[in-house]
Amino acid sequence: MHNKQRRSIPSSVLTKYKKEFQSVSLSPQTIQRCAPKVTTVTNQTNKLMHSIKEAIEKSGLKDGMTISFHHHLREGDFVFNQVMAVIREMGIKELTLAPSSLTNTMNEMVIECIKDGTVTHITSSGMRGSLGEFISHGGMDNPVILRSHGNRPRAIESGELKIDVAFLGVPTSDDYGNANATVGKSVFGSLGYAKVDAQYADKVILLTDHLVPYPNTPISIPQTQVDYVVEVEAIGDPNKIGAGATRFTKNPKELKIAEMVKDVIVHSPYFKDGFSFQTGTGGAALAVTRYLASEMEEKQIKASFALGGITKPTVDLLEKGLVEKVLDVQDFDKGAAEGMARLENQQEIDASFYADPSNKGAVVNQLDVAILSALEIDTNFNVNVMTGSDGVLRGAIGGHQDAATAKLTIISAPLVRGRIPTVVNDVTTLITPGITIDVLVTEA
Repeated sequence: MHNKQRRSIPSSVLTKYKKEFQSVSLSPQTIQRCAPKVTTVTNQTNKLMHSIKEAIEKSGLKDGMTISFHHHLREGDFVFNQVMAVIREMGIKELTLAPSSLTNTMNEMVIECIKDGTVTHITSSGMRGSLGEFISHGGMDNPVILRSHGNRPRAIESGELKIDVAFLGVPTSDDYGNANATVGKSVFGSLGYAKVDAQYADKVILLTDHLVPYPNTPISIPQTQVDYVVEVEAIGDPNKIGAGATRFTKNPKELKIAEMVKDVIVHSPYFKDGFSFQTGTGGAALAVTRYLASEMEEKQIKASFALGGITKPTVDLLEKGLVEKVLDVQDFDKGAAEGMARLENQQEIDASFYADPSNKGAVVNQLDVAILSALEIDTNFNVNVMTGSDGVLRGAIGGHQDAATAKLTIISAPLVRGRIPTVVNDVTTLITPGITIDVLVTEA
């Protein structure tokens, strides 16, 4: 059948994987959330395990269950491969893998887990590289389900995505499970994606490389949600948080686009005292923050808040007094991560608070300006951030669909990448409907 965007959807997929796209307009509704199973403890309970294997055994993980991870460490993540290696050794099969997203450092392990039957289903925000190629060319029997950063917590809260065991890397924890990501040798700032998993998973296992005496503060993930704690040598390399999609650009073309995006914002009715904004990933989108700073200083305009994936330039705006608050669901570089430890007004938020369409008010509902990138955009302003023109998975939905509901949504993208056009008649994969997009900015 065809959905409202005139895209053909196989009936077999719709039967098993919910309904087709209808509209970006949501009507108020009353819903029932699910609740996790809770295994209570006594004052004699020891949550600190000697190894990952012991924690997995205690959790009761078995064939057919669903496991989750966060991707806050991005290309510097060590947790995923450590845990999956142990799961494979234990012979547990037919798992559903439900991370907040998959990064390149996880790719080869996921492929091996699919090949040997350890993993048979995947739901994620995205995938790329060798895993994207493998899946796109029929490497897995079951379709991959991709959700935005806002839709994932909705699915978890509703029970549509039920997590049996969550494996969460944290830079610091005590032996009772109070954890944060602002202290330790592997600091990455916000635990925004992990917080939802900790709240709703039946079993929560924390992995940390910095175990501290009880009670550990500040508390991002509380002891009341944690079943087991494992101390490991390293959870990741925080210097690689900014790798890949969150690089800062020196490309003249991208810098030109960024400056033009700044001009669009400055000449819009939203550029005034108290406006709010979010920048997405991509070289030009991240550079916009730097260009905005000089305009805000010159015109003496202060933003009420900056949202989303946070970069050091955004933190700089906060420290200069050009932004009153930063609402931080993830950090895109080490500078932003370190800011959370010292800045009272850099507030950690979870992914539901950020963009869940099924709660009592997500922050994206208050967003004035969003700057986002695109792999493709068509003449109806529909955007593809997921696949190449060949249909191969090469990206992630992230918060693209969520932030696109802002009052002014700007897509920044070059006309051509290599020899492949960005502006096309019809996008290969429709991720964000054109009705939510206001402006396209290119270098021309």
